[in-house]
Amino acid sequence: MKVTVNEAERGFLFRKGCFEKMLMPGTYHVFGQTDIRKLALDQSFQNVAPALLAAYAKDAGFAAQTVTQEVADGQVALHYVDGCFVGGLTPGKYTFWNVAQKHSFQLCETDEPEITGLSEAVCAKLRQQQLVQTIQVKEQCKGVLLYDGRYERLLEPGIYHFWTTGRSVVCRHMNIARQELSLTGQEILTKDKIGIRLNFVCTYQLTDCLKAYLEISSYEDQFHTAVQLTVRDYIAGLTLDELLTQRDVIGKEILTLLRPKTEAMYISVLDAGIRDIILPGDVRDILNTVLIAEKRAQANVITRREEVASTRSLLNTAKLMDENKTLYKLKELEYLEKICEHVGNISVSGGDLLEHLRAIVGSKD
Repeated sequence: MKVTVNEAERGFLFRKGCFEKMLMPGTYHVFGQTDIRKLALDQSFQNVAPALLAAYAKDAGFAAQTVTQEVADGQVALHYVDGCFVGGLTPGKYTFWNVAQKHSFQLCETDEPEITGLSEAVCAKLRQQQLVQTIQVKEQCKGVLLYDGRYERLLEPGIYHFWTTGRSVVCRHMNIARQELSLTGQEILTKDKIGIRLNFVCTYQLTDCLKAYLEISSYEDQFHTAVQLTVRDYIAGLTLDELLTQRDVIGKEILTLLRPKTEAMYISVLDAGIRDIILPGDVRDILNTVLIAEKRAQANVITRREEVASTRSLLNTAKLMDENKTLYKLKELEYLEKICEHVGNISVSGGDLLEHLRAIVGSKD
């Protein structure tokens, strides 16, 4: 039987089931118990049994046209084809044809999890193979880096790459910027037994994010609880009238009470205050009624005050006119002028108009 091995192939001669040698491109005749198996140059050796691959490696021609890379435990091999990175190789033994394309490798130790010296493009491909994890620490944050659950170091804002084949790597992100905590719908009973709902807000900032993480379990939950208890205890000691009239002062008082508690959590409370006070419907109606009554009473007082002032002014004017006849006449003429402003026509039956006017404004003496 005639067998042809093409230029892009290599043949493997087997006699009585045993490998004998590798054949270069050409035409061969086989007889009896002789067999030729062909393998393309772009075909990998993944499906070749390790024992058979070891037999191939003993052939000098096969060894000259292939390259073999062994990757030990705790290593990752960076695989390059014609100088271009194609992927990472985990622990094992790999064989590639080294004829049409040139294969090269770079061994990396994974005992130290953090990766340095590799480009972003290489790390991106390794991340697709789940060989690398990328941690990004954003601005106004810091990262607490843990190896196998133990603190390693504090990460500044930036992008970091770590091997996933070695030790466990975890990063806890800590926000060091100003943050806002809102307590909404806090149902509190005031000192005079009136149930209200309160919305409270405070601004805070971490003073030492590392100690806050290492020394305090869930510092955010503990801070929330401390603010909530402080607000509830302080409001419960006030009457409703005090709560409504001292609203601006209450935030400062609660802030003063909070600071000693939060400093132990490495948290600085910068500002605090009441956002909303929500009263029950019946209490709100009563307060509205009281407010309306107070405003009406104030309006009545103002009205009475103006009436007294007006009467006093009229009395003073009357005294002046009684003492001064000329002033009295001028006042009459003033009122007459005002009347004439609203009169369109004047009809006079007999006599002289001036005589009638003199009769109206003239002296009665």
